[in-house]
Amino acid sequence: MIAAVLVVAGVATGVVVGAGSLVKGGGRAGVEEVRWAEGITPVWMGEQMGLDVPAGARSARAAYKVTSRFDTGLLTFTLSEAEAEAYFEKYPPSGRWLTPTAAQPDTPPSDFARFGLPEPETLKDGMRYGYVCPGAAAEPTASPDPFGMGSYDVSDEKCVRAYVYEYAPDRARLYFRTHFEPGVDSLPTPLSTPSPAR
Repeated sequence: MIAAVLVVAGVATGVVVGAGSLVKGGGRAGVEEVRWAEGITPVWMGEQMGLDVPAGARSARAAYKVTSRFDTGLLTFTLSEAEAEAYFEKYPPSGRWLTPTAAQPDTPPSDFARFGLPEPETLKDGMRYGYVCPGAAAEPTASPDPFGMGSYDVSDEKCVRAYVYEYAPDRARLYFRTHFEPGVDSLPTPLSTPSPAR
């Protein structure tokens, strides 16, 4: 049983830009609420992360969340075990895969709950995680935080946080989560209304 859950918490160089207007004629100064951009496709989000969405991917979903502190890009899809292994040959982890010492069940649903999925921090059995750095020679990473989510790195490296979760025989779910500096102007459509709290 191998399934992959990749969650990304890094930054892709080509998409991190300085603070600027998100909506035509508008700025970020008064943004206090969580807002979800409309029209975010898995292919678009994958391009921002430097990753592709394979032809065999199922249940592909993507979202882009805007807050006053940082933006978050989300991408998730499932693959067969063989497809997942081939995917990681194309995008190998930087350093080694790590396994969480414990699940964090009180992690509030915030990102992947948008798709009806658990946050990866709430999972332990069958979970591994690390960084995937498409197109960059990254240094191996290790973090005392078992999920590496204590701080949000918005550096110039093209690394994304990757979680691999074995959820079913011969199926893998890949979750990607990437944090961006505020101000990505190239969103495909205007922002939607704030999402209700879950």
